[in-house]
Amino acid sequence: MKKHTKIYMDYFGYDVGDFIACEVCNSKAVDINHIQPRGMGGSKKKDYIENLIALCRNCHIKSDFGSGKNLLTKEKLTEIHLKNII
Repeated sequence: MKKHTKIYMDYFGYDVGDFIACEVCNSKAVDINHIQPRGMGGSKKKDYIENLIALCRNCHIKSDFGSGKNLLTKEKLTEIHLKNII
């Protein structure tokens, strides 16, 4: 398990095999994604709970490649995620 996935699962109390909902649409999450990408080289400084969000495949694609009204910006993802961790 990747370090950032473990950080996310530990914070929310998930175990391996648990259903984790996409924080955007409540579908089954398939990725724990960095809101602010680690960039080339994989900086570990981005592995903190405020920067980690559970996303389904569709929402992950929208966050990386969306356009127009289908775009999930980093600001929108941060807004959604911060409501879930407070």
